[in-house]
Amino acid sequence: MFDEFQPASSYRQAAVAIHQVSYVMGEILDSQYMNTVSVQGYLDRTSEYLSALGDVVDIWEIGNEINGEWLGKNVDVVAKMSGAYDIAKSQGRTAALTLYYNQDCWSNPSNEMFTWAQSNIPDRMKRGLDYVLVSYYEEDCNKLNPDWNAVFAKLSAMFPNSKLGFGEVGTSNALTKAAYLQRYYALKPPVANYVGGYFWWYFREDMVPYTQPLWSTLNNAIASTP
Repeated sequence: MFDEFQPASSYRQAAVAIHQVSYVMGEILDSQYMNTVSVQGYLDRTSEYLSALGDVVDIWEIGNEINGEWLGKNVDVVAKMSGAYDIAKSQGRTAALTLYYNQDCWSNPSNEMFTWAQSNIPDRMKRGLDYVLVSYYEEDCNKLNPDWNAVFAKLSAMFPNSKLGFGEVGTSNALTKAAYLQRYYALKPPVANYVGGYFWWYFREDMVPYTQPLWSTLNNAIASTP
């Protein structure tokens, strides 16, 4: 996650080091800060980051929790998302989009994940996105445990050429972290283009250094994933 108001150059050293041992996905800007920049500012940021880090970032998340109700004016959100996608694709980059799962926990029904995606994601993106990911936090959504098989089957129909998975999961409840992590990392919806992902949001707090107990929980969960 590239922090707000930070130049791309500040991440160069870390991105190079991580890329030597891992693939890297870079988030242009967290959804919380999407409404702090103009459309042109977001596109400029996209161009800056791709130029500075394009050789060490493998996947570019061109929009984070893009249907969230806190991102600002919808017309601007769509312009930022589609503009960043076009910049990435014009350079031959791999593009990911993260949706926010919000069944029965939205204020505006137009922001429901599938409704928003159907209405606001252009056809070229529905056909051309490399990855479509889901961000979900049960404690933000009435502790709902969705039917993920049905969710990903519907996403697969909407994005037939995209790899699908989770872009963020996690909980701040210390008592349920291990069980939550094990539950989500074990999910494998029966769609051919499902790739997992998961991306535990609290990794730095929960698993650094690796001597923390949850690091072993995560390691075991990944090791047991088919």
